Parts: sequence; C-alpha cells; structure tokens
Amino acid sequence: MRRGVAAGTLAVLGASLLAGLSGCVTRQVAPPAARWVPSPLVGRPFDVIAAESQLIVLVYRAGPLAALGHNHVIACRCLTGTIYVPRDPMRASFDLRFAVAQLTVDDPALRAAEHSPDFPPDVTPSAREGTRHNMLGAALLHAASYSDIALRSAGLRPSPDGKSADIVARVLVQLDGEWHSVAVPVRYEIGDDEIVATGEFPLKQTDLGLTPFSALGGGLQVRDGMGIWLRLVARRRRHL
Repeated sequence: MRRGVAAGTLAVLGASLLAGLSGCVTRQVAPPAARWVPSPLVGRPFDVIAAESQLIVLVYRAGPLAALGHNHVIACRCLTGTIYVPRDPMRASFDLRFAVAQLTVDDPALRAAEHSPDFPPDVTPSAREGTRHNMLGAALLHAASYSDIALRSAGLRPSPDGKSADIVARVLVQLDGEWHSVAVPVRYEIGDDEIVATGEFPLKQTDLGLTPFSALGGGLQVRDGMGIWLRLVARRRRHL
C-alpha cells in the first residue's frame, strides 16, 4: 500500500481517531486501559523532529451508497515529544503528542502519492474544509477542549514473526480525556545520534472508543477499519 520505508515501523495512532472523516461518528463510553500503565521515561532522550516525521491515516467509505462519499487521507507533520532509550533497547519508552488543529484533510499531493483509484484527485477545496471542520468538532476530536492527542508507551515485546516488524509496542492513546490501548508493530533503527522508526498497520475505530457512522439503514457507512502509516525521526538531545 505504501512507499518503501527504509528503517522501521512505529505507529500510533491515535491517528485513527481521525477516522470519522466527516464528523459522522458518535462516541462510546470506553473503560480506561486499566491493566496497562505507562513505562518509566528513563534513558538517553531523543527528541522527535516534527518536520521530518509524518502521520497518515486512511479512512474508507462503505455501504451500498458509498459512492456518495469519499475515502480520505488525514495527515500531519506535527508529531512532537521524546523517545527514551536505556541500555536495554527493549525497555525503551516514549511520550509523544500531536496537535489536532494541525491535521490536514485530503492534501492533493498525499492523495496522489497513494497511487490508488481509491483516492482520486477530485475532492474540492470546500469538501476538504467541510470534512476538516467536522473532524475537529465536538462530534469527533473536540479540538476546542482537547487540543492534543497523547501517545505513551506501556511496554515492548519482540515481534512474533520478525519479518513485518522488529517489535510490537503497546501504545496508550489519550483521546478526548480517555485512554485506549493498542498494539503497534514497529520496525526501527537506533544509532548513536538518531532513531528512525516506521509503522504500517490496520486499526479499528472501535479500538479507540469510536462508533463507525451508519445512516440510511446502513446504506451509507464509514468502515471501521483504517490504514495507519507513521514515520518518526528523533535525534539525541544535546545538553548545553
């Protein structure tokens, strides 16, 4: 689905939260991720470089009347925070966030980069702005009250297959004041001064406490499953 990624795979997502493309989503009251606690933030700090990192969320229409809507590409270069690497890399942790107001919707260049008929270039500026307005509204991301989405680590484990990922990260996603837990496959490279981590994986809206939109007797829907792609570049903090 996506471009070749040199180094690795980390993802979060929280991005997924963006799933309700046009704000056509209602919330579930989800229990907190009680069995998971954030990992201690201990080790060498590597600060994320927002301009070199990117988050992309692919959201899909569904149902017999799907032709009335569009698939969407939600993206940002707004990831910030720190990755902490102790002597044992399997005990690494991170504290990241992104500002929901900096998310873009259906950037023409990003749609074209998908190289797929699922993302044709015929989304008008007014349609893009309408989708973004609804996405940031109280029905979905509630940006006026919750300006950031936070991502915290809650442990790492080796990837079961060792092929599509190096490790699997347990990621706690704070959305609208509530925490949700998701497992994220990660491929990474750690150098003395730089970390590059990438991830590409599916994620369901319901994993984040969201209920996929359905109207007209199920004729028009938003698919529960989304596609997440993330690239993180972080550099070692230099103390002056």
